Formats: sequence, structure tokens, C-alpha cells
Amino acid sequence: MSTLEQVTGAIAGAVVVAALVAGALALAVTRRPLTALGVLLDLLVAAGLLRLAGDPDWRAVLGAAVVVTVRQVAGAGLRTAQRARSGGPRRGRRPPGRRRPRAWAPELHRLLRPAWRA
Repeated sequence: MSTLEQVTGAIAGAVVVAALVAGALALAVTRRPLTALGVLLDLLVAAGLLRLAGDPDWRAVLGAAVVVTVRQVAGAGLRTAQRARSGGPRRGRRPPGRRRPRAWAPELHRLLRPAWRA
């Protein structure tokens, strides 16, 4: 085992520990398991990719591919669960309290609207 593999293996192990701590902290602070799971899986993907920095064998490549696949599947599941929990996307409906722009000055309304609402 080369020095580079030892260093990246140690760093990847530290990132795994940091992922567990960050996931637990995210769960404690936000009280949202889906958010905490997203944080945990993102850092686990980083650890899996760090293991590829040395002299990767097929086991390391396969491990990283599995972690990335789990992250993608979990991300899709998280988005689906979030949509289901919120009642699905509301297309064509305005949130309560927002008025329709005045028909006589749509250009003025577009100019005065804050950029973050565009």
C-alpha cells in the first residue's frame, strides 16, 4: 500500500466520521430526517470519491459507484417524499395573499419586482 493510499484512506475515514456527526447534528438542529439523510449521504459520496484518489482497484471503484447510486436513489426518494408531504406541486395556483399584477402596467410591475422573485 502506497503512502498516497494510506493518506487518502485516513482522510476518507475522517470524512465518514464527520458525515455521521454532521448527519446527527443536522437531525438535532432541523428535526428533519430527510435533510439529515441528505447531508449524511453527500459526505459519504465525498468519502467514497476520496478513496479513488490513490491507486484504485475494482473494489474501490465499485464501492464509490454503489455510494453514488444510493445517493441518487435516495435523493429521488427524498424529493418524492417532500412533494407528497407538501401536497404536490402547485402549478397555476398562487399562494394565498399574493395579488395578480395590474393589467395596465405589466412592464412597471416587472421592473419593480425584486430580483429574487423573478
